[in-house]
Amino acid sequence: MQLKHKIFDRMKLLSAVLKLTVIIIIFGSAANTATAQILKGNTFNNTECMQCHEKHVPSDLYNKSVHSTLMCTACHEKDDAKPVDKLFAGKNKCIVSFKQTNCASCHSQVAGEHQTSVHNSARLPVNCSKCHADIHKITSIKNNKTASAKLCSSCHEKETVYFKSVHFKALESGSKDAPTCTDCHNKHAIDRIDNVSNGRIFHTQACMKCHADTEMMKRNSVTTIAPKSYFESYHGKNIRLGYPEKVAGCADCHSSHNILPAKDTNSTVYAANLTNTCKQCHANASAGFSKFIAHAEPNNSEKYPLLYWVTIFMNTLLAGTFLFFWVHSLLWVFRGYVEKKRKRNAENFSGAENKPDNVYKIKHKVYRRFRPVHITLHLFVVTSFLTLALTGLPLKFNYTSWGKTLMDFLGGVSSAGLIHRIAAIIIFGFFFATLVMSIRFLFSKNHSKDTFFKRLFGPDSLFINRKDLSDIKAMFRWFFFRGPKPSFERWTYWEKFDFLAVFWGVAIIGSSGLVLWLPEFFSYFLPGWIFNLATIIHSDEALLAVGFIFTVHFFNTHLRVEKFPMDFVIFNGQVTEKEMVHERGEQWKRYTEQGVTDKFEVKKPTPLVWDIALRVFGLVAVLTGTILALLIFYSIIGQGLH
Repeated sequence: MQLKHKIFDRMKLLSAVLKLTVIIIIFGSAANTATAQILKGNTFNNTECMQCHEKHVPSDLYNKSVHSTLMCTACHEKDDAKPVDKLFAGKNKCIVSFKQTNCASCHSQVAGEHQTSVHNSARLPVNCSKCHADIHKITSIKNNKTASAKLCSSCHEKETVYFKSVHFKALESGSKDAPTCTDCHNKHAIDRIDNVSNGRIFHTQACMKCHADTEMMKRNSVTTIAPKSYFESYHGKNIRLGYPEKVAGCADCHSSHNILPAKDTNSTVYAANLTNTCKQCHANASAGFSKFIAHAEPNNSEKYPLLYWVTIFMNTLLAGTFLFFWVHSLLWVFRGYVEKKRKRNAENFSGAENKPDNVYKIKHKVYRRFRPVHITLHLFVVTSFLTLALTGLPLKFNYTSWGKTLMDFLGGVSSAGLIHRIAAIIIFGFFFATLVMSIRFLFSKNHSKDTFFKRLFGPDSLFINRKDLSDIKAMFRWFFFRGPKPSFERWTYWEKFDFLAVFWGVAIIGSSGLVLWLPEFFSYFLPGWIFNLATIIHSDEALLAVGFIFTVHFFNTHLRVEKFPMDFVIFNGQVTEKEMVHERGEQWKRYTEQGVTDKFEVKKPTPLVWDIALRVFGLVAVLTGTILALLIFYSIIGQGLH
């Protein structure tokens, strides 16, 4: 037993010796490698070099420099390719040649950053020694922001206004967060700043590094509303979409180096200077234009009560409209399916003898519901509305990947904006055409002999009347199996809502859009805060219109059980007698009593090519709208509404 213990102890001792030997070998090898790298094959030491170079390299200054721990040969590497004549040996001269100093041999990361920097360009060649002066005397200015700023200003004399800015004053007062040149431009990886995309985005990104940092701003008692409100503006949305060259960044308004408090008379955002600041981009900007609230807070009722209450109104309108009609649609989905199932069961499991004798016998006839002018107007409505949605939604949902992809597909914000405005002009065109038709319907004696009020509230009018209110009540009773489905006249209450919504929508979206389209013109007689109101109203009302059309209108018209996948009547203007009797019984009854059914009968079908083309157009429109609706829902649920 003792023998075993002795053997075991000796093995442990041997193992420890072997480990120690390996460690000594590794460290010895590393030390030799390091020494070899420093000396780089030379046998000179600093004392020998200083015997000749003391005049140019004072040893006391060198010993205080950041390079004091290095051997001379760490930078001055022997050049074996250029031997010195042996006649100089033993004389007061270097007997070897040295390669040109290469800072990258030690500072490889810094050299790599400098390689792609604007300071390494043909336009602005700045090598290491330009900033770091004499490498034998150089001392560290690491974490010394004031020294960094003064170093940069030795070349960039125009930017010495920085020393009067709020940033430098904060630095002087002891703030470690206050930025200096290198905080914005970096130390060595200095990007080119110009009017192309990469340079223009710097005007905003450099500021956001600090001002979007909630904790940093809290430490320095600075509000963070500016970054948030900026990205809610047209300028900020363009930045997010990847088109910074089209809009103003932070530095364009606040300046880049001479940033002063808004109350300072020399500040670019001082009230008296704002118009000139705006004119840098908006040449015709007026005093009213500059009163636009650049960093407004619509949710702040104390500072901006008008914006606050307009926002509350628009949110209530959105929520109320969608809540009512989505509930209406969901109830209809269920009730419509039950009704269809019952009819199918009755057809499949009941004989002809069980059908009542008083059922109206349907003739296979087709009647005209819409005239060509109505079909043409609707085609313009569909085309222009989809165009407005496709070009406007990327701006609304600028923070999504699909928004950016769609904007890129459209060719960028400039081309999308042009297309958007063309579609808006078309919208205005059919709006005024519809307005003229409505005026003729209400006032023209050639149209009807009825009085104004009979026309306005009559069965052929698209204005709300008492029957619509009773139909809504009856429809909800039908939803809950409390009564029969109401019999409708020429226009149902949801169709009237769609029609009147066009007037409301075009008036609200159109007028606000026009103000945003021509802000310089309208600023001559409207106050600047009108543009803030117009932005809120245009954005929210457009979202309401798009959401309503692509969900509620599509369901009521095309996607409900009775019509799925599409009701083609608006594209060919024709409706069968069966549809008339079952869906618009009151209208059919009135036409029958008046004896005018033959007047609306269609004698021949639409051409096949026209029929196919319009069906394809209609299906593409419904599919496009449905996809956009799904993307909107996905974005709001996943990322919220910014």
